[in-house]
Amino acid sequence: MATKAKTAITPTRAENYPEWYQQVVRRADLAETSAVRGCMVIKPWGCALWENYQRVLDGMFKATGHRNAYFPLFIPKRFLEKEAEHVDGFAKECAVVTHHRLEAGPDGGLVPAGELEEPLIVRPTSETIIGDAFSRWIESYRDLPLLINQWANVVRWEMRTRLFLRTSEFLWQEGHTAHATPEEAMEETERMLDVYADFAENWMAMPVITGEKTAGERFPGAVRTLCIEAMMQDRKALQAGTSHFLGQNFAKAQDITYQSEEGRLEHCWTTSWGVSTRLVGAMVMTHGDDDGLRLPPRLAPAHVVILPMTGRAQDPEAVLNYCRKIADDLRVIPFHGRHIEVEIDTRDLRGGEKNWQWVRRGVPIRLEVGERDMAGDSVFMARRDKGHKDKESVDRTAFVSRAHEILEEIQATLYEQAAAFRDANTCEIDSEAEFREYFAAPEGEPTPPHGGFAWAHFCGDEAVEDRINDEMGVTVRCIPCSGGEPGTCIFTGKPSEKRVVWAKSY
Repeated sequence: MATKAKTAITPTRAENYPEWYQQVVRRADLAETSAVRGCMVIKPWGCALWENYQRVLDGMFKATGHRNAYFPLFIPKRFLEKEAEHVDGFAKECAVVTHHRLEAGPDGGLVPAGELEEPLIVRPTSETIIGDAFSRWIESYRDLPLLINQWANVVRWEMRTRLFLRTSEFLWQEGHTAHATPEEAMEETERMLDVYADFAENWMAMPVITGEKTAGERFPGAVRTLCIEAMMQDRKALQAGTSHFLGQNFAKAQDITYQSEEGRLEHCWTTSWGVSTRLVGAMVMTHGDDDGLRLPPRLAPAHVVILPMTGRAQDPEAVLNYCRKIADDLRVIPFHGRHIEVEIDTRDLRGGEKNWQWVRRGVPIRLEVGERDMAGDSVFMARRDKGHKDKESVDRTAFVSRAHEILEEIQATLYEQAAAFRDANTCEIDSEAEFREYFAAPEGEPTPPHGGFAWAHFCGDEAVEDRINDEMGVTVRCIPCSGGEPGTCIFTGKPSEKRVVWAKSY
């Protein structure tokens, strides 16, 4: 009987993917559940990762002309009511503040007091409160375009939560812009989608499909919603970012107007776009293995961890000094807007446990250094894109000179593996029977994984889309931005402009 391979995470992906995900998040020290139901505590390692997301994205936003601002957490209820579709879309998720203080109750406990004249909504998104500011800031065509971004938290009262993927409070950025013409606003919507796709593929090493949402999946109040969709390792889709062309809907609701060059008073054309800490969960599910997290080097909080093996050393301080010299040599090497970042783990832990902790955290390169390595002027190196037993002795000088190159190799490997997985689980489907078979659970396996991305012709009938979702839990993830030829809808036989991407999703 074969011996089961040792892994750092139990259960494995194949045994129980949802529980595997939760265990990776916890054992990689990314986050934990909080005392507030549905909310999470982002721990230092997870926070450092999110800070790198912010650093890169913020630079990309500023390079495209956007500036940061901050707007209130609380939104007057009347603001949401101005745009009917918007309030309908978010009403069930809103947290509402109705009182402004607590007082001692008759039983000695605290009770709400000081009822507000108007309830306040804890922001689920900021189109309305930012639109109110835009209505004051914009007077003339000379004030346009107005390109604003904010980094903030939002609250959407979720019933079923999962760390990073869906929590009642989460962190994100939301861009909001105003333009003089619909063409300029649509160009902005597409530009920011391209920024998200660039970040996902070139920084997260996560391949994505860019496309447009159907009317049924569109952001409440938007005219068009563009998105990036990624495949996770259970073959489900994850919406990783959205960019919305809002037309003049919010401008009319919030009275966002400008005086044109001809002297006419016109309503602006607006956009909004955002990504959130959901992208941390996306990274886990795209790259993680049965040993834990695997971090793309361009976003990793640390690129190299050095593990001094001093337990049996005759001169532990000499080993530590050797490790410090390696760290110093690495820390001056530039790497994508910063320098190679190095951790030296000197904690009093057994070597095996210490090693597994860094495996689970996903650091791209681990170096074990003992007296024998020091004597040979070498290091014992393990790469996180390979198995935990795959280690090699490397000349110290050669390693330092190639460290940047090795990190780039790991980045490329993670992308290639994710792309190969997606491609292996994507197919074109030409009949409803084939579609249903593709997404049906295999016999004896009532739960996923099964299916993947199905490219199939669809006429766009919302009633059909709703029926397929109700019956199978499968939705149109996007109408791809590029490519495609006309055909026949596999459900109705009506003409179809192009194939769309169907999948089960988070």
